[in-house]
Amino acid sequence: MDADDRTLIGRAFAVLGSFDASTPRLSQSDISRRTGLPLPTVHRLCGRLVAHGALERRDDGRYVIGVRLWELGALAPGAHGLRQVAMPFLEDLYEATHENVQLVVREGIEALYLERLSAHRAVPVVGRAGGRLPLHASSGGLVLLAHGSSDLLGEVLARGLPSFTANTITSERVLRATLDEIRRAGFVICREHLNIGTLALAAPVRAARGAVVAAVSTVVPIDHDPAPLLPALTAAARGISRGLGGVGAS
Repeated sequence: MDADDRTLIGRAFAVLGSFDASTPRLSQSDISRRTGLPLPTVHRLCGRLVAHGALERRDDGRYVIGVRLWELGALAPGAHGLRQVAMPFLEDLYEATHENVQLVVREGIEALYLERLSAHRAVPVVGRAGGRLPLHASSGGLVLLAHGSSDLLGEVLARGLPSFTANTITSERVLRATLDEIRRAGFVICREHLNIGTLALAAPVRAARGAVVAAVSTVVPIDHDPAPLLPALTAAARGISRGLGGVGAS
C-alpha cells in the first residue's frame, strides 16, 4: 500500500473493494488475505463499517456489502441522472424484445452495467446490474471503446484480450476493424462473443456536444434476426440522447 492507502479511509476502501460479484460474502480472514491488512485492523474496520451500514454481518460471521452503500451510490450524478433519463426508453426496448436490455457506461477499461431489465425466461447472460465486463468482449463495451480515445484503446490492448468464447475478439486487427465499423454504422452486432447461444446488439448514447457517455444493448437468442431489433434499439439510444441534451439524436 502507498501512503494514501494506509490512511483510515484508504484502508476502509480496501476492505470494501475486496468484495466482488464472485465472492459477495467474506470472512475477516478472507478480507485480510485480499487486502494484506493485519487481522486486528480488519476486525476494527469491519466493526466501524457495520456500525455505519457500509457492511452487514451475517449469522455465519461473514460480511456482505451494506444497503447504505447502495443508497449513497444511487446519488452519484453520473449514474443517477443517466439512469433516470434512460429508464422509460429501456422499458420500451424491453417491451419490444422481452429479453435482456442493458444500460452500460465505461469505468476505467471495463464496461459497467448500470441497469438491466430481463424477462424470466430470457436467454442467460454474463452481465448483471452493477457488474463489470471487459470492453472488448461485450457489445456495449465495444461501442464505448469505439468512441473512446486512442489512449484507451492502447490500454485495453496492453492488458490483453481474453477469450470468453470462440467468437470473442482476441486479435488487435479484428478489434480495430470492428471499432471502425461501429463508428461507421452507429451500432454493433455481436454473435456469441460472451455467451454461447446469444446475439447482442448495442448503440451509443450521446450527451451534450455529441460525446458518447453510455451504450444501450439488448441480448437475445442467437437464432433471432437482428434486423427487426435495430430500429427499437437505435430509437431507445436516440431517445436517451435527446433526454441528455445530446446532439445528432433526432
